[in-house]
Amino acid sequence: MQRRTLLSATVQTAALACLASTRTAWADGITDSTVVLGQSAPFSGPAEQLGIQYNLGAQMVFDQINAKGGVNGRRIELKRLDDGYEPTRCAANTKQLIEDEVFALFGYVGTPTSLAALPLATEAKVPFFAPFTGAQALREPFNRYAIHVRASYFEETAAMIKQLTAPGIQKIAVFHQNDAYGKAGLDGVVRALKALDLEPLVTATVERNSTDVSAAIGQIMPKRPEAIVQIGAYKACAAFIREARKQGFSGNFYNVSFVGTQALADELKTDAKGVVISQVMPFPYSPVTAIAGEYLNAVKASKTPHTPNYSGMEGFVAAKVFAEGLRRAGKTPSRESFIQAIESMQAFDLGGFTVDFSSKKHVGSSMVELTLLGPDGKVRR
Repeated sequence: MQRRTLLSATVQTAALACLASTRTAWADGITDSTVVLGQSAPFSGPAEQLGIQYNLGAQMVFDQINAKGGVNGRRIELKRLDDGYEPTRCAANTKQLIEDEVFALFGYVGTPTSLAALPLATEAKVPFFAPFTGAQALREPFNRYAIHVRASYFEETAAMIKQLTAPGIQKIAVFHQNDAYGKAGLDGVVRALKALDLEPLVTATVERNSTDVSAAIGQIMPKRPEAIVQIGAYKACAAFIREARKQGFSGNFYNVSFVGTQALADELKTDAKGVVISQVMPFPYSPVTAIAGEYLNAVKASKTPHTPNYSGMEGFVAAKVFAEGLRRAGKTPSRESFIQAIESMQAFDLGGFTVDFSSKKHVGSSMVELTLLGPDGKVRR
């Protein structure tokens, strides 16, 4: 009887040890069948289309992969939380996701929100992957846990100023969001102008998640700028454009990619004429590249009807880069091996969009091109 009891206890102890070993081996958002990611983004409020479209683009990739059995046998699950584009909500969401032991934080949307989240991710040693922002403060100093797919706002604003000043335009105003995002874009404009011994004619701000642009209009329009650079989200930028046009401004508006190209075009409708937007992703409206064709096919097959757009393309590209990194991390991936796998992706072509990482370089692309909105709301290269 004692031998039987002792044998039973030994078996139970071994089983518990085995279970503990399994839990240890597959902690941090990984199980034998799943990889769980966490995303905090605006899924409500004035910037909601940025989060919604990015998430849709990424989910289309993950759905395709999961339908084929996942990556190395694991399905990718994307858990999303709404932060309304507010840093305090984003920080709370991030703490919750880290406590829930997600494998990585994926596709955060915005500079102020990402700045609130990155220190938490770094402390927990959780990869902070492909945020929808080009802010330099998230890229410098180098952070092993921050991995960026897109080009920076410095690169976007440099391309804008180069085009703007080529025909001799010098009176350039800046309308920007009154937060870290707006400052990041303003810094880029100032930096690019300084290289030409110029400076902004005038600057004015709008509060995050607000469309009250009356004060900014009052500050900028009397200065008679030749062009206006905007660093904001689509609703505030659209409100400013409409009011400036009413007051007789006939020059061009320049926006960085974060504005949300399709959302801005939808807001402006016929007022979209003369609006230039810098882009850091492949053109998503026709299959001019292999990755664009793949994206458009995914949109057609999606169970969630939506219009192709740059924000969706960014989520799509980010998800494909993530999946390739996970594949390279092997059958027993960890957060550290995933980061090493991303660093091995040098001159990796996704089909017309190339990313290049290394152990000292966590920014995959520097591609920037300028597009123009027409009065029909269509985007032209």
